Amino acid sequence: QVQLVESGGGLVQPGGSLRLSCAPSGSISSVFVVGWYRQAAGKQRELVATITSGNTNYADSVKGRFTISRDNAKNTVYLQMNSLKSEDTAVYYCNVKTTLLREYWGQGTQVTVSS
Repeated sequence: QVQLVESGGGLVQPGGSLRLSCAPSGSISSVFVVGWYRQAAGKQRELVATITSGNTNYADSVKGRFTISRDNAKNTVYLQMNSLKSEDTAVYYCNVKTTLLREYWGQGTQVTVSS
């Protein structure tokens, strides 16, 4: 069973930056969209950003601060997070959806923004 492996989370001060990475443990065919989601304590999981072959989309709360990108040679998707705020604190999850209607989730990586 292919798994998504996330990395790059940690503790950062407000205004700081982190870069999250997501890579599959094996091959995934017919990828349609890759997304980053987050879930803060006591809240529902929410969509942060998505990337397809031609487009990127962002939640209003992260527009202008976060950038999603992909490196096809490394089979990795990144989430660059700048100007972090305390409200960005959450567990961040990578998600892959395929045209074959399969869906994969990562185990999550904790991002904590605190002074």
